[in-house]
Amino acid sequence: MRPAWSILLFTTLSGTAQGLLLALAVASWLMPLDTGFALMAIGVAEVLLLGGLLASFFHLGQKARAWRAAAMWRTSWMSREVIVLPLLMGGGALWWLGLYLGASPLALQALSAAVVVVTLALWVCTAMIYACLRFLQEWAHPLTVINFTLLGMSSGSVLLCALASGMGQTELLAWLQPWVLASTLLAWFLRRLALRRNARLSPMSSLQSATGIHQPQLVQKSMGMSSGSFNTREFFHGATAHTVRRMPWVFQLLAFALPLLLLALLGTQSLLVWLGAVLLQFVGLLAERWVFFAQARHPQNLYYQTVS
Repeated sequence: MRPAWSILLFTTLSGTAQGLLLALAVASWLMPLDTGFALMAIGVAEVLLLGGLLASFFHLGQKARAWRAAAMWRTSWMSREVIVLPLLMGGGALWWLGLYLGASPLALQALSAAVVVVTLALWVCTAMIYACLRFLQEWAHPLTVINFTLLGMSSGSVLLCALASGMGQTELLAWLQPWVLASTLLAWFLRRLALRRNARLSPMSSLQSATGIHQPQLVQKSMGMSSGSFNTREFFHGATAHTVRRMPWVFQLLAFALPLLLLALLGTQSLLVWLGAVLLQFVGLLAERWVFFAQARHPQNLYYQTVS
């Protein structure tokens, strides 16, 4: 599949915002949080969600008809995502307002719990857009939902640590560090597991089934059309085989190995170290999302994508 930058940015930004909100909510249940810090952290998450939402609009063909994307909510995971994302933004705004107005602890816990539920629901909706496509074996697996969730938890908690470090929230920073370590290592392990699984997959379709020519020694010399089309542009990434082989190592290095190494070698109290980890992980997760799309081998490429 061709990775669209709008979707790469949307899934990365919104996933980080979800992970930030989840970590902040859980922390608020276990320790008293500084109100000013919590307001700032929720505001950052809202900005990320808004940025992801704006990025997703660039993926629409008819932007004026965007509201119709929610019409098929009974059967479409994309429609459900379109509904749940504004719900999360609204829930985060209500949580922010409750903190700002000094609502009771019970009300704040209820608001944060609602945000956690909607956060988890959004991860499921986003991941199931891809996991429900059974003809794309690389996506049609529970690991797709698990990896979307864990990658968001990791990146969101790293960003929350950077915010805590910058505002001197030492108690929260100490509590978050095991969360960062556990979520990042688990996300790395399960993403590698998905890569290994996908590498062992056998294609369900063949050149013979794609063309309807059932000859054992069939060789394709042209792409099946006289010129380029939607099929040749939208279902193939266009990168070389060398790039596709190297990109998994690139994203593992940037999203997991280097941030963890940076924190281990330079300590976890410095704001610059956390900002470096945030930047490395953001670039790495963009690369990870590129790999996620590029490695999905659409059956139609058997017919359309070989060019003489």
